[in-house]
Amino acid sequence: QVQLVESGGGLVQAGGSLRLSCAASGGPFSRYAIIWFRQAPGMEREFVAAITRSGGTTYYADSAKGRFTISRDNAKNTVVLQLNSLKPEDTAVYHCAAAQRWTPYTVNINDYDYWGQGTQVTVSS
Repeated sequence: QVQLVESGGGLVQAGGSLRLSCAASGGPFSRYAIIWFRQAPGMEREFVAAITRSGGTTYYADSAKGRFTISRDNAKNTVVLQLNSLKPEDTAVYHCAAAQRWTPYTVNINDYDYWGQGTQVTVSS
């Protein structure tokens, strides 16, 4: 059983940066790809970024390319999502999920083995 805890969210002005962390415990972290997705009020879940088990391949939504960077440290059981050049439309709750079988660029909770409660990101204009 893997537990995922997100942190690092907050309130930031447009153009600012945040560093989100996804900390894992309780299981073999390196066996899972890690996916970040977000959900704004009244909106569908949206894929943001993902990283494979080894960290060798990363995936980004078009809205995240060039602004967000995902990385992982398997020795520390942590995945970081660096958010730069934030925009008001990035406002959402950001979740990380762990999956052994998953489809890039989509969000399907049924594919994920575990996910966290999320961290709120609010970007003011």
